[in-house]
Amino acid sequence: MALRTHLVPCPGGEEGRALYFKPESLQPTGAFKLRGAYNKISSLSPDERERGVVAHSSGNHAQAVAYAARALGTRAVIVMPRGAPKVKLDATSALGAEVILVGPDSAERSREAKELAAEHGYVSVPPYDDEVLMAGQGTVGAEILEDLPDVESVLVPVSGGGLIGGVSAAIKLVRPDMRVIGVEPELAADARESLKSGTLVEFPAERVARTVADGLRVQKLGDAPFEHVRAFVDDIVTVTEEEILEAMRRLALRVRLVAEPSGAVTFAAHLFHRDELPHSRVTVAVISGGNVESALLAEVLSKSPLKKARKTATR
Repeated sequence: MALRTHLVPCPGGEEGRALYFKPESLQPTGAFKLRGAYNKISSLSPDERERGVVAHSSGNHAQAVAYAARALGTRAVIVMPRGAPKVKLDATSALGAEVILVGPDSAERSREAKELAAEHGYVSVPPYDDEVLMAGQGTVGAEILEDLPDVESVLVPVSGGGLIGGVSAAIKLVRPDMRVIGVEPELAADARESLKSGTLVEFPAERVARTVADGLRVQKLGDAPFEHVRAFVDDIVTVTEEEILEAMRRLALRVRLVAEPSGAVTFAAHLFHRDELPHSRVTVAVISGGNVESALLAEVLSKSPLKKARKTATR
């Protein structure tokens, strides 16, 4: 169901330091989430599929569940925040899912989904805290190893941890010498704090809601992903809002890849935080999704966000 996305070399790289992109933005639903959603729903029994599925998401998981449910002939009900990008809301509805809107708090979305499951008998398809789902996301890592055996480092966006949990396990269990580095916005750096402290750290909804990377606004890692992060992830670095938008711009203009803010964080880390990353002759940056509002993309392409930020700072 999900596509095998091929690695794309970054043009104009440094001698002796190659960078490749894993463009999950090219999946049918525009993001990696389809891998896990299809893996989860296809594993359900006929009776469970007959009951229908429920999920909560800020957008990409919503589309993935709706797409997989339609392909597998089951009903999908999706709880989404009212502030989710319109492109993601419209796409989820167009795929035949029933969309229920709530506030921005991810905990509220989770509670609503649980109540719907209890009331109607729907089977829950979590956005990240599920071993079957993580196994599906882990195919990203398996494909990287097969397509680029000499890779030394992989950069992965971090939200609830389903992607980095699956990818890091798939890679480290085969190549323990490889480095897996997570990347998240400074405004939603709960995963970095959790990795440093060794315990789950939760950020308030109003803080994480400030990042432009709407797909990374989860307030804390899931329990199962956190165990994978602690076992397999080498480090987590953070990037600023301006760096995320500049990475989006350069991906579009230089690499011809459209990335949403959440998907561009790994390239932002490569561009602006090289000193925090391990030295690597061959690196892969996972571009987790490309579902971006057209107005935001047009604004980013029209002017460098970093130049704009520097100009504002000098006034």
